[in-house]
Amino acid sequence: MVVIRLSRGGAKARPFFNIVVADKRVRRDGRFIERIGFYNPIASVGEESLRIAQDRLSYWVGVGAQTSPTVDRLIKQAGKAAA
Repeated sequence: MVVIRLSRGGAKARPFFNIVVADKRVRRDGRFIERIGFYNPIASVGEESLRIAQDRLSYWVGVGAQTSPTVDRLIKQAGKAAA
């Protein structure tokens, strides 16, 4: 099964997450199929904290990929910011 989830990067105590499409059996920070965005939880006021490529997200959901609960929350947050 293919899932859309977060992959952690950054330094200790300074997290940065990539939103990736990956096989469910692969570990969290392992091999992925495609990177479709990022989430920076500690972004300062002027910086962009969340970016998701909506066209690629809709493609992957259309072919059966499932989103993790956290990515679901971030998608809703991005939708509210865009509206």
